[in-house]
Amino acid sequence: MTNLLHRADRLRADRTPFVLATVVRAERPTSAKAGDRALVLPDGTMEGFVGGTCAESTVRLQGLRLLETGESTLLRITPSSGDADDEREGLLTVANPCLSGGTLEIFLETMIPAPLVYVHGEAPVARAMVDVARSIGWDGVRGPAEALPLDASAVVVASHGRDEVEVLTAAVKAGVPYIALVASRKRAAAVLDELTLTAAEKDRIHAPAGLDIGARTAPEIALSILAEVIASRPRQTAPPPFTRIDLPLLQPVVSQVAVAKDVVCAMDVAISPDALQYEHEGTMYYFCGSGCRRAFIDNPARYL
Repeated sequence: MTNLLHRADRLRADRTPFVLATVVRAERPTSAKAGDRALVLPDGTMEGFVGGTCAESTVRLQGLRLLETGESTLLRITPSSGDADDEREGLLTVANPCLSGGTLEIFLETMIPAPLVYVHGEAPVARAMVDVARSIGWDGVRGPAEALPLDASAVVVASHGRDEVEVLTAAVKAGVPYIALVASRKRAAAVLDELTLTAAEKDRIHAPAGLDIGARTAPEIALSILAEVIASRPRQTAPPPFTRIDLPLLQPVVSQVAVAKDVVCAMDVAISPDALQYEHEGTMYYFCGSGCRRAFIDNPARYL
């Protein structure tokens, strides 16, 4: 368990999103016990233990869905389909007929890295950008042109002519949601003319940067830029069930849940490297647990 928590700390340091699943109640004869934990990673792999393969399959699927919304919840896994109608706020009840009996309650805590603002430059505005970003709970980092992070939510260039074209071009090609240049209108227009980008790509660059709030000092300009970053992001909504979704701006999670139906028990299963699977006549089938997989292998025609 100590190693698992150390692993969680490393994931936070690496800005990797994950879900920490903790068993808070276990009703016999489940194999898990209160206090058991596991990590759900964006690719669907799991580390740790929160029960057998059937429970693990449910935790994986719901964990991946939470990574898309950024929310946390209490997951209740029960073998009885009648209990699945419990719709209390903050509680998600899933009926899993493959459980060996008993009920599990698992708290799924979603750990999403704070939005990252990457600033290029040594100007007072560049330094103020880092300070203001951190003051609102974001990650603010200053760095060179060649160190552009792939998960940056915003890239702000405030270098007064140094490497502006290179950084702006790299940010556009990387698909960074918000890109801005700190410059006067005249110089901003001149820099945009230098870029070998399409008109649509140039339109993605806020130049000059920031909302017009009458900012004068470096911290005020930084505040106007962050206000524009926040104003430009779409409102985050929960994904519809059983679908793949596009990620909203400023959401650094890279997970998109692909779901298959277990043909034996009709449970939904997240398609991931760790999912139980079996190929039959050129088609890959996915299963919630080893029992369903064995049943299918023994007699595919029964389920097809």
